[in-house]
Amino acid sequence: MSRTLLEVERTILRHLHNRKSRTLLREIHAHFLRQGLHQSNQILSHFVSVCRAEDKMAYADLLFQQALHPNILLFNSMIKGYSLCGPFEKALLLFSLMKNRRIWPDEYTFAPLIKACCNLHDLRTGQCVHGELLKVGFQCHSSVRIGIIEFYANCENINDAKNLFDEISHRDVIVWNLMINGFCKCGDVDMGLHLFSQMGERSVVSWNSLISSLAKNGRDHEVLELFHEMQVGGFKPDEGTVVSMLPICARSGAVGVGKWIHSYAQSSELFRDFITVGNSIVNFYCKCGDIATAQRIFQEMPNKNVISWNTMISGLAFNGKGEHGVNLFEEMITVGVKPDDSSFVAVLTCCAHTQLVQKARELFASMTTKYQLQPKLEHYGCMADLLGRIGCVREAFDLIRSMPMGPNAALWGSLLSASCTHGDLELAECAIKELINLEPWNSGNYVLLSNIYARGGRWREVEGVRVLMKEKSISKAAGHSMVE
Repeated sequence: MSRTLLEVERTILRHLHNRKSRTLLREIHAHFLRQGLHQSNQILSHFVSVCRAEDKMAYADLLFQQALHPNILLFNSMIKGYSLCGPFEKALLLFSLMKNRRIWPDEYTFAPLIKACCNLHDLRTGQCVHGELLKVGFQCHSSVRIGIIEFYANCENINDAKNLFDEISHRDVIVWNLMINGFCKCGDVDMGLHLFSQMGERSVVSWNSLISSLAKNGRDHEVLELFHEMQVGGFKPDEGTVVSMLPICARSGAVGVGKWIHSYAQSSELFRDFITVGNSIVNFYCKCGDIATAQRIFQEMPNKNVISWNTMISGLAFNGKGEHGVNLFEEMITVGVKPDDSSFVAVLTCCAHTQLVQKARELFASMTTKYQLQPKLEHYGCMADLLGRIGCVREAFDLIRSMPMGPNAALWGSLLSASCTHGDLELAECAIKELINLEPWNSGNYVLLSNIYARGGRWREVEGVRVLMKEKSISKAAGHSMVE
Protein backbone atom coordinates (compact mmCIF):
# COMPACT_ATOMS: atom_id res chain seq x y z
CA MET A 1 0.00 0.00 0.00
CA SER A 2 1.35 3.44 -0.97
CA ARG A 3 2.17 6.11 1.58
CA THR A 4 -0.80 8.17 0.37
CA LEU A 5 -3.24 5.31 0.91
CA LEU A 6 -1.73 4.62 4.33
CA GLU A 7 -2.38 8.23 5.30
CA VAL A 8 -5.96 7.98 4.00
CA GLU A 9 -6.42 4.79 6.01
CA ARG A 10 -5.16 6.51 9.18
CA THR A 11 -7.57 9.43 8.56
CA ILE A 12 -10.50 7.04 8.16
CA LEU A 13 -9.57 5.21 11.37
CA ARG A 14 -9.38 8.56 13.21
CA HIS A 15 -12.90 9.41 11.97
CA LEU A 16 -14.17 6.02 13.09
CA HIS A 17 -12.86 6.49 16.62
CA ASN A 18 -13.84 10.14 16.98
CA ARG A 19 -16.96 10.53 19.13
CA LYS A 20 -18.49 13.20 16.92
CA SER A 21 -17.77 11.72 13.49
CA ARG A 22 -18.15 7.99 14.26
CA THR A 23 -21.95 8.23 13.95
CA LEU A 24 -21.61 9.33 10.31
CA LEU A 25 -21.18 5.75 9.15
CA ARG A 26 -22.59 6.22 5.64
CA GLU A 27 -20.33 9.20 4.96
CA ILE A 28 -17.24 7.33 6.23
CA HIS A 29 -18.25 4.29 4.17
CA ALA A 30 -18.62 6.44 1.04
CA HIS A 31 -15.21 8.01 1.71
CA PHE A 32 -13.27 4.73 1.83
CA LEU A 33 -15.25 3.40 -1.14
CA ARG A 34 -14.04 6.37 -3.21
CA GLN A 35 -10.49 5.70 -2.07
CA GLY A 36 -10.71 2.02 -3.12
CA LEU A 37 -10.20 0.80 0.47
CA HIS A 38 -13.43 -1.21 0.70
CA GLN A 39 -11.41 -4.47 0.78
CA SER A 40 -9.10 -3.34 3.58
CA ASN A 41 -9.64 -5.78 6.44
CA GLN A 42 -8.08 -3.24 8.80
CA ILE A 43 -10.68 -0.58 7.97
CA LEU A 44 -13.57 -3.06 7.76
CA SER A 45 -12.83 -4.57 11.18
CA HIS A 46 -12.77 -1.11 12.80
CA PHE A 47 -15.94 -0.14 10.92
CA VAL A 48 -17.66 -3.29 12.26
CA SER A 49 -16.55 -2.37 15.81
CA VAL A 50 -18.23 1.03 15.47
CA CYS A 51 -21.37 -0.62 14.02
CA ARG A 52 -21.41 -2.86 17.11
CA ALA A 53 -21.17 0.15 19.43
CA GLU A 54 -23.99 1.89 17.51
CA ASP A 55 -26.10 -1.32 17.38
CA LYS A 56 -26.02 -1.41 13.57
CA MET A 57 -24.85 -4.94 12.93
CA ALA A 58 -27.09 -5.23 9.84
CA TYR A 59 -24.94 -2.51 8.22
CA ALA A 60 -21.76 -4.33 9.33
CA ASP A 61 -23.05 -7.57 7.79
CA LEU A 62 -23.67 -5.78 4.49
CA LEU A 63 -20.01 -4.80 4.27
CA PHE A 64 -18.80 -8.18 5.48
CA GLN A 65 -20.74 -9.97 2.72
CA GLN A 66 -18.89 -7.84 0.15
CA ALA A 67 -15.43 -8.62 1.60
CA LEU A 68 -13.59 -10.91 -0.81
CA HIS A 69 -10.82 -12.04 1.54
CA PRO A 70 -11.87 -11.56 5.18
CA ASN A 71 -9.10 -12.38 7.65
CA ILE A 72 -9.12 -13.39 11.33
CA LEU A 73 -9.26 -9.72 12.40
CA LEU A 74 -12.50 -9.10 10.47
CA PHE A 75 -14.06 -12.42 11.52
CA ASN A 76 -13.28 -11.71 15.18
CA SER A 77 -14.84 -8.25 14.93
CA MET A 78 -18.02 -9.69 13.38
CA ILE A 79 -18.23 -12.55 15.92
CA LYS A 80 -17.83 -10.08 18.79
CA GLY A 81 -20.51 -7.83 17.31
CA TYR A 82 -23.08 -10.60 17.09
CA SER A 83 -22.13 -11.99 20.51
CA LEU A 84 -23.08 -8.66 22.10
CA CYS A 85 -25.84 -7.30 19.85
CA GLY A 86 -27.41 -10.46 18.47
CA PRO A 87 -28.66 -12.45 16.78
CA PHE A 88 -26.28 -14.53 18.90
CA GLU A 89 -26.60 -17.57 16.63
CA LYS A 90 -24.81 -15.64 13.87
CA ALA A 91 -21.62 -15.55 15.94
CA LEU A 92 -21.59 -19.37 15.89
CA LEU A 93 -22.40 -19.50 12.16
CA LEU A 94 -19.49 -17.15 11.43
CA PHE A 95 -17.17 -19.38 13.45
CA SER A 96 -18.19 -22.36 11.29
CA LEU A 97 -17.71 -20.28 8.11
CA MET A 98 -14.28 -19.20 9.33
CA LYS A 99 -13.18 -22.80 9.89
CA ASN A 100 -14.54 -23.83 6.47
CA ARG A 101 -12.32 -21.15 4.93
CA ARG A 102 -9.36 -22.60 6.86
CA ILE A 103 -8.89 -19.44 8.91
CA TRP A 104 -7.69 -20.56 12.33
CA PRO A 105 -9.06 -18.95 15.49
CA ASP A 106 -6.91 -17.06 17.96
CA GLU A 107 -7.37 -16.07 21.60
CA TYR A 108 -9.67 -13.19 20.59
CA THR A 109 -12.11 -15.54 18.83
CA PHE A 110 -13.24 -17.66 21.76
CA ALA A 111 -14.23 -15.10 24.41
CA PRO A 112 -17.05 -13.64 22.26
CA LEU A 113 -18.07 -17.14 21.11
CA ILE A 114 -18.52 -18.21 24.73
CA LYS A 115 -20.42 -14.97 25.36
CA ALA A 116 -22.82 -15.83 22.51
CA CYS A 117 -23.47 -19.27 24.05
CA CYS A 118 -23.97 -17.60 27.43
CA ASN A 119 -26.58 -15.23 25.98
CA LEU A 120 -28.30 -18.15 24.25
CA HIS A 121 -28.23 -20.28 27.45
CA ASP A 122 -27.06 -23.07 25.12
CA LEU A 123 -25.14 -25.45 27.38
CA ARG A 124 -24.41 -28.11 24.77
CA THR A 125 -23.02 -25.72 22.14
CA GLY A 126 -21.01 -23.90 24.80
CA GLN A 127 -19.47 -27.18 25.92
CA CYS A 128 -18.48 -27.86 22.29
CA VAL A 129 -16.83 -24.43 22.04
CA HIS A 130 -15.08 -25.12 25.35
CA GLY A 131 -13.79 -28.37 23.87
CA GLU A 132 -12.52 -26.54 20.76
CA LEU A 133 -10.54 -24.02 22.77
CA LEU A 134 -9.05 -26.77 24.94
CA LYS A 135 -7.75 -28.42 21.74
CA VAL A 136 -5.97 -25.25 20.61
CA GLY A 137 -4.78 -24.33 24.12
CA PHE A 138 -6.37 -20.93 24.67
CA GLN A 139 -8.01 -21.74 28.02
CA CYS A 140 -5.17 -20.06 29.91
CA HIS A 141 -6.05 -16.58 28.57
CA SER A 142 -7.80 -14.50 31.23
CA SER A 143 -10.71 -13.25 29.08
CA VAL A 144 -11.43 -16.78 27.84
CA ARG A 145 -11.29 -18.29 31.33
CA ILE A 146 -13.60 -15.62 32.75
CA GLY A 147 -15.98 -16.17 29.82
CA ILE A 148 -16.19 -19.93 30.45
CA ILE A 149 -16.90 -19.45 34.17
CA GLU A 150 -19.61 -16.89 33.34
CA PHE A 151 -21.08 -19.29 30.77
CA TYR A 152 -21.35 -22.26 33.15
CA ALA A 153 -22.62 -20.08 36.00
CA ASN A 154 -25.23 -18.46 33.74
CA CYS A 155 -26.38 -21.89 32.51
CA GLU A 156 -26.65 -22.95 36.19
CA ASN A 157 -24.00 -25.63 35.69
CA ILE A 158 -22.44 -24.36 38.88
CA ASN A 159 -20.24 -27.40 39.60
CA ASP A 160 -18.26 -26.99 36.36
CA ALA A 161 -17.98 -23.25 37.03
CA LYS A 162 -16.67 -23.96 40.57
CA ASN A 163 -14.12 -26.49 39.26
CA LEU A 164 -12.72 -23.90 36.85
CA PHE A 165 -12.80 -21.26 39.59
CA ASP A 166 -10.79 -23.52 41.91
CA GLU A 167 -8.12 -24.00 39.22
CA ILE A 168 -7.39 -20.25 39.11
CA SER A 169 -4.54 -19.30 41.43
CA HIS A 170 -4.97 -15.52 41.13
CA ARG A 171 -8.66 -14.58 41.15
CA ASP A 172 -9.67 -11.00 40.45
CA VAL A 173 -12.88 -9.38 41.66
CA ILE A 174 -14.66 -10.12 38.35
CA VAL A 175 -14.25 -13.88 38.77
CA TRP A 176 -15.39 -13.75 42.40
CA ASN A 177 -18.49 -11.77 41.39
CA LEU A 178 -19.33 -14.28 38.65
CA MET A 179 -19.20 -17.17 41.12
CA ILE A 180 -21.26 -15.32 43.75
CA ASN A 181 -23.85 -14.48 41.08
CA GLY A 182 -23.84 -18.08 39.86
CA PHE A 183 -24.51 -19.60 43.29
CA CYS A 184 -27.18 -17.01 44.09
CA LYS A 185 -28.87 -17.64 40.75
CA CYS A 186 -28.98 -21.37 41.56
CA GLY A 187 -30.64 -20.56 44.88
CA ASP A 188 -27.59 -21.24 47.06
CA VAL A 189 -27.39 -17.76 48.60
CA ASP A 190 -25.51 -19.08 51.65
CA MET A 191 -22.68 -20.29 49.41
CA GLY A 192 -22.70 -16.86 47.77
CA LEU A 193 -22.35 -15.29 51.24
CA HIS A 194 -19.53 -17.71 52.06
CA LEU A 195 -17.59 -16.76 48.91
CA PHE A 196 -18.27 -13.08 49.61
CA SER A 197 -16.71 -13.45 53.08
CA GLN A 198 -13.56 -14.92 51.50
CA MET A 199 -13.02 -12.07 49.03
CA GLY A 200 -9.88 -10.05 49.57
CA GLU A 201 -11.07 -7.27 47.28
CA ARG A 202 -14.68 -6.30 46.67
CA SER A 203 -16.50 -3.98 44.29
CA VAL A 204 -19.94 -2.37 44.42
CA VAL A 205 -21.07 -5.15 42.06
CA SER A 206 -20.15 -7.70 44.76
CA TRP A 207 -22.37 -5.97 47.31
CA ASN A 208 -25.22 -5.45 44.81
CA SER A 209 -25.26 -9.13 43.83
CA LEU A 210 -25.77 -10.26 47.41
CA ILE A 211 -28.24 -7.49 48.27
CA SER A 212 -30.38 -8.42 45.26
CA SER A 213 -30.20 -12.17 45.94
CA LEU A 214 -30.98 -11.88 49.65
CA ALA A 215 -33.91 -9.57 48.82
CA LYS A 216 -35.35 -12.10 46.36
CA ASN A 217 -35.25 -14.70 49.13
CA GLY A 218 -37.06 -12.42 51.59
CA ARG A 219 -34.02 -12.05 53.88
CA ASP A 220 -34.58 -8.34 54.41
CA HIS A 221 -32.93 -8.11 57.83
CA GLU A 222 -29.69 -9.50 56.40
CA VAL A 223 -29.91 -7.07 53.49
CA LEU A 224 -30.12 -4.10 55.86
CA GLU A 225 -27.14 -5.41 57.84
CA LEU A 226 -25.16 -5.93 54.62
CA PHE A 227 -25.97 -2.41 53.43
CA HIS A 228 -24.73 -0.99 56.75
CA GLU A 229 -21.53 -3.04 56.38
CA MET A 230 -21.15 -1.68 52.85
CA GLN A 231 -21.38 1.89 54.13
CA VAL A 232 -18.89 1.24 56.94
CA GLY A 233 -16.51 -0.25 54.36
CA GLY A 234 -16.55 3.04 52.45
CA PHE A 235 -18.32 1.73 49.33
CA LYS A 236 -20.55 4.25 47.58
CA PRO A 237 -23.93 2.88 46.46
CA ASP A 238 -24.62 3.06 42.73
CA GLU A 239 -27.82 2.93 40.69
CA GLY A 240 -28.17 -0.82 41.22
CA THR A 241 -27.78 -0.48 45.00
CA VAL A 242 -30.42 2.23 45.25
CA VAL A 243 -32.94 0.39 43.05
CA SER A 244 -32.47 -2.85 45.04
CA MET A 245 -32.49 -1.27 48.52
CA LEU A 246 -35.52 1.04 48.38
CA PRO A 247 -38.20 -1.70 47.98
CA ILE A 248 -36.62 -3.53 50.94
CA CYS A 249 -36.72 -0.37 53.05
CA ALA A 250 -40.41 0.10 52.18
CA ARG A 251 -41.57 -3.42 53.00
CA SER A 252 -39.42 -3.81 56.15
CA GLY A 253 -40.36 -0.40 57.55
CA ALA A 254 -36.77 0.90 57.44
CA VAL A 255 -38.00 4.39 56.54
CA GLY A 256 -34.92 6.11 57.95
CA VAL A 257 -32.58 4.07 55.74
CA GLY A 258 -34.80 4.78 52.73
CA LYS A 259 -34.72 8.52 53.40
CA TRP A 260 -30.94 8.41 53.73
CA ILE A 261 -30.73 6.64 50.35
CA HIS A 262 -33.01 9.31 48.86
CA SER A 263 -30.77 12.08 50.22
CA TYR A 264 -27.65 10.29 48.94
CA ALA A 265 -29.20 9.76 45.48
CA GLN A 266 -29.83 13.49 45.15
CA SER A 267 -26.43 14.62 46.45
CA SER A 268 -24.56 12.07 44.31
CA GLU A 269 -26.62 13.03 41.23
CA LEU A 270 -27.87 9.47 40.75
CA PHE A 271 -31.36 10.96 40.89
CA ARG A 272 -30.50 13.30 38.04
CA ASP A 273 -28.70 10.73 35.89
CA PHE A 274 -30.92 7.63 36.19
CA ILE A 275 -34.70 7.51 35.65
CA THR A 276 -34.74 4.15 37.46
CA VAL A 277 -33.51 5.84 40.64
CA GLY A 278 -36.26 8.48 40.49
CA ASN A 279 -38.87 5.77 39.88
CA SER A 280 -37.61 3.79 42.88
CA ILE A 281 -37.73 6.82 45.20
CA VAL A 282 -41.30 7.63 44.11
CA ASN A 283 -42.30 4.00 44.65
CA PHE A 284 -40.65 3.98 48.10
CA TYR A 285 -42.64 6.97 49.36
CA CYS A 286 -45.87 5.62 47.83
CA LYS A 287 -45.45 2.32 49.67
CA CYS A 288 -44.63 4.18 52.90
CA GLY A 289 -47.90 6.11 52.55
CA ASP A 290 -46.14 9.47 52.12
CA ILE A 291 -47.98 10.33 48.92
CA ALA A 292 -47.25 14.08 49.15
CA THR A 293 -43.47 13.48 49.09
CA ALA A 294 -43.89 10.93 46.28
CA GLN A 295 -45.74 13.52 44.19
CA ARG A 296 -43.08 16.16 44.89
CA ILE A 297 -40.28 13.80 43.83
CA PHE A 298 -42.25 12.83 40.73
CA GLN A 299 -42.57 16.49 39.74
CA GLU A 300 -38.85 17.08 40.40
CA MET A 301 -37.68 14.20 38.18
CA PRO A 302 -35.63 15.71 35.31
CA ASN A 303 -36.72 12.91 32.97
CA LYS A 304 -39.64 10.51 33.10
CA ASN A 305 -40.62 7.36 31.20
CA VAL A 306 -43.89 5.44 31.13
CA ILE A 307 -42.77 3.47 34.22
CA SER A 308 -42.47 6.77 36.15
CA TRP A 309 -46.08 7.66 35.35
CA ASN A 310 -47.32 4.13 36.09
CA THR A 311 -45.56 4.12 39.47
CA MET A 312 -47.15 7.42 40.51
CA ILE A 313 -50.63 6.45 39.25
CA SER A 314 -50.47 3.12 41.12
CA GLY A 315 -49.25 4.89 44.24
CA LEU A 316 -52.21 7.25 44.13
CA ALA A 317 -54.59 4.30 43.71
CA PHE A 318 -53.29 2.42 46.74
CA ASN A 319 -53.22 5.53 48.90
CA GLY A 320 -56.90 6.36 48.40
CA LYS A 321 -56.32 9.02 45.74
CA GLY A 322 -57.96 7.24 42.81
CA GLU A 323 -59.43 10.36 41.21
CA HIS A 324 -56.01 12.04 41.28
CA GLY A 325 -54.60 8.90 39.62
CA VAL A 326 -57.13 9.12 36.78
CA ASN A 327 -56.29 12.81 36.32
CA LEU A 328 -52.58 11.97 36.20
CA PHE A 329 -53.24 9.29 33.58
CA GLU A 330 -54.99 11.89 31.42
CA GLU A 331 -52.08 14.30 31.96
CA MET A 332 -49.70 11.54 30.80
CA ILE A 333 -51.70 11.18 27.57
CA THR A 334 -51.72 14.97 27.10
CA VAL A 335 -47.92 15.26 27.31
CA GLY A 336 -47.55 12.52 24.68
CA VAL A 337 -46.52 9.49 26.75
CA LYS A 338 -48.10 6.36 25.27
CA PRO A 339 -49.70 4.13 27.92
CA ASP A 340 -48.77 0.45 28.13
CA ASP A 341 -50.44 -2.57 29.76
CA SER A 342 -49.25 -1.53 33.22
CA SER A 343 -50.64 1.99 32.74
CA PHE A 344 -54.12 0.58 32.27
CA VAL A 345 -53.81 -1.77 35.26
CA ALA A 346 -52.86 1.29 37.35
CA VAL A 347 -55.65 3.58 36.13
CA LEU A 348 -58.32 0.86 36.25
CA THR A 349 -57.25 0.16 39.84
CA CYS A 350 -57.78 3.88 40.52
CA CYS A 351 -61.29 3.58 39.10
CA ALA A 352 -62.00 0.45 41.17
CA HIS A 353 -60.91 2.09 44.42
CA THR A 354 -63.07 5.17 43.78
CA GLN A 355 -65.94 3.35 42.01
CA LEU A 356 -65.61 5.41 38.79
CA VAL A 357 -67.47 2.78 36.82
CA GLN A 358 -68.29 4.76 33.67
CA LYS A 359 -64.74 6.08 33.39
CA ALA A 360 -63.42 2.55 33.82
CA ARG A 361 -65.69 1.28 31.02
CA GLU A 362 -64.39 4.03 28.70
CA LEU A 363 -60.75 3.33 29.55
CA PHE A 364 -61.17 -0.43 29.20
CA ALA A 365 -62.77 0.01 25.76
CA SER A 366 -60.03 2.46 24.66
CA MET A 367 -57.35 -0.18 25.15
CA THR A 368 -58.35 -1.91 21.92
CA THR A 369 -60.03 0.92 20.00
CA LYS A 370 -57.46 3.66 20.61
CA TYR A 371 -54.19 2.05 21.76
CA GLN A 372 -54.31 -1.39 20.09
CA LEU A 373 -53.66 -3.15 23.40
CA GLN A 374 -55.40 -6.45 24.08
CA PRO A 375 -56.73 -6.59 27.67
CA LYS A 376 -54.96 -9.17 29.82
CA LEU A 377 -56.12 -11.09 32.87
CA GLU A 378 -55.14 -8.18 35.18
CA HIS A 379 -57.32 -5.71 33.24
CA TYR A 380 -60.35 -8.02 33.36
CA GLY A 381 -59.63 -8.50 37.07
CA CYS A 382 -59.75 -4.74 37.71
CA MET A 383 -63.05 -4.40 35.84
CA ALA A 384 -64.62 -7.42 37.58
CA ASP A 385 -63.47 -6.07 40.95
CA LEU A 386 -65.03 -2.65 40.25
CA LEU A 387 -68.33 -4.11 39.01
CA GLY A 388 -68.48 -6.38 42.07
CA ARG A 389 -67.83 -3.47 44.44
CA ILE A 390 -70.80 -1.48 43.10
CA GLY A 391 -73.14 -4.50 43.13
CA CYS A 392 -73.14 -5.26 39.39
CA VAL A 393 -72.23 -8.89 40.11
CA ARG A 394 -74.11 -10.30 37.12
CA GLU A 395 -72.29 -7.93 34.77
CA ALA A 396 -69.01 -8.96 36.42
CA PHE A 397 -69.92 -12.63 35.87
CA ASP A 398 -70.75 -11.99 32.18
CA LEU A 399 -67.42 -10.15 31.76
CA ILE A 400 -65.48 -13.06 33.27
CA ARG A 401 -67.31 -15.52 31.02
CA SER A 402 -66.49 -13.39 27.93
CA MET A 403 -62.73 -13.42 28.59
CA PRO A 404 -60.59 -14.94 25.81
CA MET A 405 -58.37 -16.54 28.46
CA GLY A 406 -59.37 -18.77 31.37
CA PRO A 407 -60.17 -16.96 34.64
CA ASN A 408 -57.89 -17.66 37.60
CA ALA A 409 -58.76 -18.31 41.25
CA ALA A 410 -58.28 -14.64 42.19
CA LEU A 411 -61.01 -13.57 39.74
CA TRP A 412 -63.52 -16.16 40.95
CA GLY A 413 -62.61 -15.29 44.54
CA SER A 414 -63.34 -11.61 43.87
CA LEU A 415 -66.72 -12.50 42.34
CA LEU A 416 -67.49 -14.81 45.27
CA SER A 417 -66.79 -12.05 47.80
CA ALA A 418 -68.93 -9.54 45.87
CA SER A 419 -71.77 -12.06 45.46
CA CYS A 420 -71.85 -12.80 49.19
CA THR A 421 -71.69 -9.10 50.06
CA HIS A 422 -74.64 -8.29 47.79
CA GLY A 423 -76.65 -11.41 48.67
CA ASP A 424 -76.52 -13.22 45.31
CA LEU A 425 -76.11 -16.75 46.70
CA GLU A 426 -76.78 -18.39 43.33
CA LEU A 427 -73.82 -16.60 41.79
CA ALA A 428 -71.73 -17.25 44.91
CA GLU A 429 -72.43 -20.99 44.49
CA CYS A 430 -71.32 -20.81 40.85
CA ALA A 431 -68.10 -18.99 41.81
CA ILE A 432 -67.25 -21.53 44.52
CA LYS A 433 -67.77 -24.44 42.13
CA GLU A 434 -65.35 -22.79 39.69
CA LEU A 435 -62.86 -22.35 42.55
CA ILE A 436 -63.19 -26.03 43.44
CA ASN A 437 -62.42 -26.94 39.81
CA LEU A 438 -59.29 -24.74 39.91
CA GLU A 439 -58.21 -25.64 43.46
CA PRO A 440 -59.60 -29.11 44.27
CA TRP A 441 -57.10 -29.40 47.15
CA ASN A 442 -58.30 -26.25 48.96
CA SER A 443 -60.58 -27.30 51.84
CA GLY A 444 -61.71 -23.71 52.39
CA ASN A 445 -63.66 -23.71 49.12
CA TYR A 446 -65.68 -26.79 50.18
CA VAL A 447 -66.42 -25.24 53.56
CA LEU A 448 -67.68 -22.04 51.90
CA LEU A 449 -69.91 -24.04 49.56
CA SER A 450 -71.26 -26.04 52.49
CA ASN A 451 -71.99 -22.82 54.42
CA ILE A 452 -73.92 -21.33 51.48
CA TYR A 453 -76.04 -24.49 51.24
CA ALA A 454 -76.65 -24.35 55.01
CA ARG A 455 -77.77 -20.69 54.80
CA GLY A 456 -80.40 -21.76 52.28
CA GLY A 457 -81.47 -24.80 54.34
CA ARG A 458 -80.22 -27.18 51.63
CA TRP A 459 -79.06 -29.88 54.06
CA ARG A 460 -78.89 -32.66 51.47
CA GLU A 461 -76.35 -30.61 49.48
CA VAL A 462 -74.41 -29.90 52.71
CA GLU A 463 -74.10 -33.65 53.26
CA GLY A 464 -73.11 -34.08 49.60
CA VAL A 465 -70.19 -31.67 50.07
CA ARG A 466 -69.01 -33.61 53.13
CA VAL A 467 -69.17 -36.88 51.17
CA LEU A 468 -67.23 -35.28 48.29
CA MET A 469 -64.53 -34.09 50.67
CA LYS A 470 -64.27 -37.57 52.16
CA GLU A 471 -64.02 -39.18 48.71
CA LYS A 472 -61.22 -36.79 47.76
CA SER A 473 -59.48 -37.23 51.15
CA ILE A 474 -59.76 -33.49 51.83
CA SER A 475 -59.88 -32.58 55.49
CA LYS A 476 -60.91 -29.25 56.94
CA ALA A 477 -57.91 -27.24 58.12
CA ALA A 478 -57.79 -27.10 61.90
CA GLY A 479 -58.33 -23.68 63.47
CA HIS A 480 -55.53 -22.20 65.59
CA SER A 481 -54.80 -19.14 67.65
CA MET A 482 -51.64 -17.31 68.59
CA VAL A 483 -50.89 -15.99 72.06
CA GLU A 484 -47.92 -13.72 72.58
